[in-house]
Amino acid sequence: MPAKGENVDPDVLIVGGGVIGTAIAWRTALHGLDVTLIDPGDDAAKASLVAAGMLGPVSESVFGEQDLLNLNLLAIGRFPGFTEELEAATGQRAGLRTEGTLAVAYDSDDLAALKRLTAFRHSIGLAATELDGRQCRQLEPFLAPGTRGGVLATGDLSVDNRRYLAALKEAARTAGVRTVQAAVTEVRSADGHVRVTTSGSGEPLSAPQAVVAAGWATTTISGVPDPVRNALRPVKGQILRLRHPRTMPPVATHTIRAAVGGRDVYIVPRADGEVVVGATQEERDDTDATAGAVHDLLRDAMTALPAISELILAEVSVGLRPGTQDNGPIVGLAAEGLIVATGHFRNGILLSAATADAVTALLTGKQPADEWVPFAPGRLA
Repeated sequence: MPAKGENVDPDVLIVGGGVIGTAIAWRTALHGLDVTLIDPGDDAAKASLVAAGMLGPVSESVFGEQDLLNLNLLAIGRFPGFTEELEAATGQRAGLRTEGTLAVAYDSDDLAALKRLTAFRHSIGLAATELDGRQCRQLEPFLAPGTRGGVLATGDLSVDNRRYLAALKEAARTAGVRTVQAAVTEVRSADGHVRVTTSGSGEPLSAPQAVVAAGWATTTISGVPDPVRNALRPVKGQILRLRHPRTMPPVATHTIRAAVGGRDVYIVPRADGEVVVGATQEERDDTDATAGAVHDLLRDAMTALPAISELILAEVSVGLRPGTQDNGPIVGLAAEGLIVATGHFRNGILLSAATADAVTALLTGKQPADEWVPFAPGRLA
């Protein structure tokens, strides 16, 4: 043990207190490394707390993103086991749901687009069952009578993102991770160590290895290689949280993704009666909630599920997703001793367990799964 007042460097410094950084901290500590997590403590800036928690590699797969689909399928396969370990370690529930995602359409154009996308998913081996309007309403009786048809993706999951992050924080704490509350301004690799400077007046922190998992805030950290910072872009998302009145039955049991006049809206039920409606996708970097976004989300959600109008509007929240030029994450060695894990865009919750596995492998001298190869920082140069 160090003498009283003596500074001893940890084995690893992790920058970022969202689901990615916290999951990495927990898994790295379980491998016997001494870990310090640097968390800016600004919950309002964490995209992890604004997410809907959808884990949808099937329902979110699109043309031309095969590498990302392969990675998402790796991630969805890992997530249930990871969550089981997390709940066993903490005694806390993460709110994992397994009912799947029901995608529905309300006019001929939306239905035709959904059918084209379903045919593509079938062509690459994904399971998705086409349903007519009546079958959709049998699964979800509160759907609008005008529902034209839909597709059920039984392989999709969802998780309560806020409960999940809280459980990760507790797991990291019980595994011995130390947390420093500070905003990081600079990382520098030199002489076999990475020095991390914070906005406070204290001495820089130092470790043989460091991980920057700061989401969109990665762009504000000096010393992160320019190709990584330049590849990131903020994608603003506004999301609504609704609550059932006490006497009202649940309005949905599946995650519902609706195409309404060419616009997408999703409705995600929680076990505690909360319903999440989202989300806008705006190429902006402000975090202001707008009346127009609330109006548009509620309008489309009520078109799909009219009973939404009876729920209580509990919260409007805004976050900045860390998007990239090719919509894929950036995970891997970026400089001597410096690993980056950012750019997860819409898939931060889904990819958190798989990212923790990949970064822990790198920190312990092993190779991540092959699915990560296309997403190394080297592609950005």
